[in-house]
Amino acid sequence: MRRLAWDASGSLSAPSVLPALARLGPWRVRGFGETGGQSRRRPARRGASIGILQKFIERRAEPPFVASDKFIHINRPLMDERETQAVLSVMESGVLTSPAKDGGPSVQKLEKAVREFTGARYAVAVNSGTAALQASLLSLGVGKDDEVIVPSFSYVATANAVRSVGARPVFADIGEDLTMDPASASSLVTGRTAAVIPVHLYGRVADIPAISEAAGDARIIEDAAQSLGSTINGRHTGTLAGVGCYSLYPGKVATAGEGGVIVTDDGAIHQSLLAVRNHGNTGSEFERFGVNLRMPEISAAIGAVQVDKLPAFLDARRRNAALLSDLLKETGLVLPAAGKEERPNWGLYTVMSDRRDALLDSLARRQVGAAVYYRTPIHMTPYYHHQDGRRLPATERAARLVLSLPVHPGVTGTDIERIAGIISGTVRS
Repeated sequence: MRRLAWDASGSLSAPSVLPALARLGPWRVRGFGETGGQSRRRPARRGASIGILQKFIERRAEPPFVASDKFIHINRPLMDERETQAVLSVMESGVLTSPAKDGGPSVQKLEKAVREFTGARYAVAVNSGTAALQASLLSLGVGKDDEVIVPSFSYVATANAVRSVGARPVFADIGEDLTMDPASASSLVTGRTAAVIPVHLYGRVADIPAISEAAGDARIIEDAAQSLGSTINGRHTGTLAGVGCYSLYPGKVATAGEGGVIVTDDGAIHQSLLAVRNHGNTGSEFERFGVNLRMPEISAAIGAVQVDKLPAFLDARRRNAALLSDLLKETGLVLPAAGKEERPNWGLYTVMSDRRDALLDSLARRQVGAAVYYRTPIHMTPYYHHQDGRRLPATERAARLVLSLPVHPGVTGTDIERIAGIISGTVRS
């Protein structure tokens, strides 16, 4: 197999990609814009389409593990010839999706990769991290009139998944590690509590044993969207309770473009998940409610390659996080610190400072893509605020102070020093 060639300027030449694409016949190139917009449809012309792709590759591609000198992104997917070849193989096969109970060949390959990486007995691929939560809730029978305890300090998808199955999200506060506070969760348990969804926020590991004890008979669904690769006592998040949900969104530690994966050790739950993602089809009959949550084969092909690369990605993140912590230790910022036997994936390296907005502005002006996750807690968003109305002091304080900094594998040691220097200069000013 010929490899893609990186030239001295950081551009990619594609001697192996373009001929392979040409063999596929007429096709359209769409959606390469910076803002995610899509171009207008034009008649497909093989030569024109290949020329567009060649120009795109020459202009946009960068060597793996090397970030742009002009801007340091908070997170970015890192891909090379392996993902390209995986996508081309799917396109050449003509099998873009599969309604089969076990999914298509690429979906099965991704599921096997996730099982082997996490140690889970079963894995089920779906089309987003949100879909993973929805499928899990449906598989456990959560629905109308049920309550599900979730942290408010999370992305809104955690609560939206609960609402989408007809249940009501009840918002818990967080602890010092910014994950769900077990005591807060315990105070919210009622006779209607059907499930609790702790979130392993930023890749930090929530206290699943304490939350499980607080939950009583309610089921635990781990929202591990941000924590693929995080472990505690050698066990992966997502495998610490009955069901775990990962996201393969481009901003995560590994990507499928869009996608999610559910893991479980329970055979009955596994069979239920397979049916739920495929319109309730159990193999021969539509015996239960389900929807189309299937992952496309192209997404799964990308995801399988990314999971294979994940150990190297995590090593780079951990090195960057350790260096950044060392360089920031005298700045007065509250730095993230792993707990005993905890190994975060550092999906997001998040500090806290009462000068958060000044730091964010200073970094942005110097081309560093720091970000705030999350400025508005879910219980304070317009949709949920009028439904809940409770105050969550730890959550609301965190929303005022948190700032996430780039540590992804495309960030170099020089980049880390640059980020630390900007922060040090800002806090001294």
